[in-house]
Amino acid sequence: MIIQERLQAAFQQFGWVRIPDTLHAHAEEAAKHNLTYLEFLDKLLQEELAAKHERYLKTRTRLAKLPYHKTLDQFDFEFQPSIDERRIRDLATLRFVEHQENVILLGPPGVGKTHLAVALAMEAISRRKTVYFTSAHDLVQTLQDAHRSGSIQQKVRAYTKPDMLLIDEIGYRKMDETAAHFFFQIVSERYEKGSIVLTSNKSFGMWGDIFGDTVLATAILDRLLHHSSTINIKGESYRVKEKKKAGFFRSENQADQHA
Repeated sequence: MIIQERLQAAFQQFGWVRIPDTLHAHAEEAAKHNLTYLEFLDKLLQEELAAKHERYLKTRTRLAKLPYHKTLDQFDFEFQPSIDERRIRDLATLRFVEHQENVILLGPPGVGKTHLAVALAMEAISRRKTVYFTSAHDLVQTLQDAHRSGSIQQKVRAYTKPDMLLIDEIGYRKMDETAAHFFFQIVSERYEKGSIVLTSNKSFGMWGDIFGDTVLATAILDRLLHHSSTINIKGESYRVKEKKKAGFFRSENQADQHA
């Protein structure tokens, strides 16, 4: 009992949580298969490291505020032939994060822009990069609230810290002058220091309307596009596809028969 108590105390001091649950099973396995002391120790430590990494991923994923968890393997590239899968897979190597470059995903609603952005974020988290996700709508609201409360500079700094900042759905809401100004500040602070992954349903030529100022929009795009990859997605919405499968939309032949 004394040895077990000492072991439990040591596990607690080291912060080990997996080994205490598996120690006896591994000891029995080691005795059964005549494992060496080093093999026994290696199995214990590898399992603890795997559990620690899993806890890290869960914590970092929670802190990233991702809207859902999806990977590239879950993306239907066949449904969106306008996307170069090799190019997306290359982005998933995260060289663009190492070089503080940006990724901009453009296309109509429902074509998978957010899925791809989240998949890149999941890959970054798995490689111990810090990630934060926000919709453009929430970003604007947060900046406006921070400006009113006098905490805007702290909030801007919070958006500049992560290795990867995801901003989803630029273009669904126009920004007022204050929000547009601080958005520019965030982009400027992250310029050549941290990566931005951004999705938008508006072409670059329409960004003057989003920010209410063509000059400001040009300055923002100048910094975003200097070191960036732009992915233009042209295709049908996944949501429309699923509704068609479920029979929400009738084919033209069916419509003619009922006309």
